[in-house]
Amino acid sequence: MSTVAAEGEDLATPSSPTGRNTGRPRPLPHALLPAAGATLLATAGTLVAVGCFLGLYIRPTSDDWCAAWKTRDLGVLGITADFYTTQNGRVANAFLSGLLYSGGPAGTKLLPTLIAVSLTAALVLLGRRLLHTLGHAPPLLLLTACALALQALLYYAGTRSYQVLLWAPATISHTLPSVIGLWALLLALTTVNHPRPAVRTAGLAGALLIGFALGTLSEPFALVSGLLAALTAVLCLPRLHLATTWRPFTWCLLWCTGLACGLAVLYTSPGARWRRAQQPEKPPMLSTAELRATYEDWLRMWDTVTGQWAYLAAAAAGLLLGLAATLRTPRTRPRPRPGPRPGPGRGTGPGRPTRAALLLLPLPVVVLGSFAVAAGLRSGYGPTGWTYARTWTSYLLPMELALCGYGVLLGAWAGPRLAARGPAGPAALAAATTAALCLTVASTASLVPALQQLTTTTVARSVAWDAQNARIRAETARGATDVGYRPLPIGNLAEPFFTSDPRRDWVAACVSRWYDVNRIHRR
Repeated sequence: MSTVAAEGEDLATPSSPTGRNTGRPRPLPHALLPAAGATLLATAGTLVAVGCFLGLYIRPTSDDWCAAWKTRDLGVLGITADFYTTQNGRVANAFLSGLLYSGGPAGTKLLPTLIAVSLTAALVLLGRRLLHTLGHAPPLLLLTACALALQALLYYAGTRSYQVLLWAPATISHTLPSVIGLWALLLALTTVNHPRPAVRTAGLAGALLIGFALGTLSEPFALVSGLLAALTAVLCLPRLHLATTWRPFTWCLLWCTGLACGLAVLYTSPGARWRRAQQPEKPPMLSTAELRATYEDWLRMWDTVTGQWAYLAAAAAGLLLGLAATLRTPRTRPRPRPGPRPGPGRGTGPGRPTRAALLLLPLPVVVLGSFAVAAGLRSGYGPTGWTYARTWTSYLLPMELALCGYGVLLGAWAGPRLAARGPAGPAALAAATTAALCLTVASTASLVPALQQLTTTTVARSVAWDAQNARIRAETARGATDVGYRPLPIGNLAEPFFTSDPRRDWVAACVSRWYDVNRIHRR
C-alpha cells in the first residue's frame, strides 16, 4: 500500500470543517518497508548465519571432554545420575547434555543453528502478538529482521561470544533456558484464557513441569524468570483489573512453584553438597561486606554492558518496527469513539497506576535480576565470578526485549503524530523510519569485528585440533597409553594443564578418559 494511514484516518491531506478529507493522500515510497526489511535482514541475518556456520568448526574443549566420555561410557541416564550424585545436581542439564553428546560431534555442531531458528520463531511470534495488541498489522519481513538483530546482539555484543553460542555446556546452561522461557511465555499467552478447559489445564501443567526442569537446568535463569513471574502475578491479581480471572495469576504461581521445586532438588543433591564442600569458607551472603562486594561486582557487570553501544540497536529496531507498523495500519480501520477511560472504579479495565506498573515491569526484572545473578556468581565462583559473562544472558535478553518493546511503543505513539502533519506528514514518517533503520543497521554492523575475530579463532583451532586428534588416534591405535597433548585454548575456557597441580587438572583427566589412555603429557 503506497499511502499512509494511522489510527484509521487519512493523514496527509487537510480536512474540511465537516471532517471529510478534501484531497488525495500524498504517496510514500512504495518500496520503503520492503527495502528496510531487506536491508536489516541482510545485515543481521548474515551475522547470525555466520555464527550458525561456525558450528561446523566446533571442537571439544573444557567441559566438552567430560560430558563426551561420560555420555559414551555411561549413557544418557548414567550422566544424569552422575551430575546429581557427584557434580552439581543439574539433572535437566545433564539429561540434555547426554542427548546432545550421544549423537557424537553432530549434536554440538547443530546446536547453534537449532537455537537460532527456535529463538527467531519465538521472537517473531511474540512480536506479532505485541503489534496486534497495539492495533497494527505486523510487517513480517521487518519483524524477522528485528528478531535476528536482537540475536546478533545477544551472541556477539558481550565478552564471551564463543561461550554464548558455540560452546555447548554454556549454551545448554545459559542460552537455551532463555529460548525455552520465551516458548513457555507463548504457551501461557495461548492457553491461559483458552475457551477449552483441557487446553487451559495442559497449559498450567506445562508451567509447573517446565518451571521444574528449568530449576534444575540453570540457576541464573531460574532467578530472573522467577522474579518476572512473581511481579507479573502481583499485577494479574483480579482486583487490579489487568486480568479478569485468576488464571494468569495461577499460571505464574505454578511457574514459580516449579522453579522452586527444581532449585530445591538441585540444592539438596549430593553433587551440589559435594561442590559446596570444595569451596573455602566465606562470609554469609547477606552480610554487609558480602552485599557491598556483590554490589561492586554488579556495577562492574553493568559498566561492561553499558560500554557496548551496539545495544542501542535493540531500541532502534523497536522504534523502526513501531514506525513501520504505523505505515502498514489499514486506512479503513475505524477510529474509536472518545469516552470515559476504564479504571478500577468502573471495574472494566486497569487503572493508570496498574498500567504504569505494567509498563515499568521490565526495569525491576532487569535490575534486580542482574543483581541476583551477580550474587549467585560471587557465591559460586568467588571474587572473579562476575567475569563469567556467559551467565549474563539470563538478564541481557530481557534487557534487549525491554529496549525493543519500549522502542515499539515509542514508534507506535510517534508514527501517527508524524503522519498527521498535513501534506508533509508522510514524508516525515518515512524520514523517521529511514533514520531508525540507519541507526539499527549501524549499531548491528559494529559487531562485525568481533565476529571476524571469533571466526578466525574458531576455524584456526578446528584445523589444529583435527591434526592433533588424528595423531593421538594413530598413537593409541599402536598401543600407546601415554600421549602428548598441546593445549588449544579458545573462548577463555580451560584446556589440559591449566593448573600446575596435576590432582586438580580435571580437564586432562577427562581427555585421558576420552582417548582411553592412562595419562597425557604436555607436548
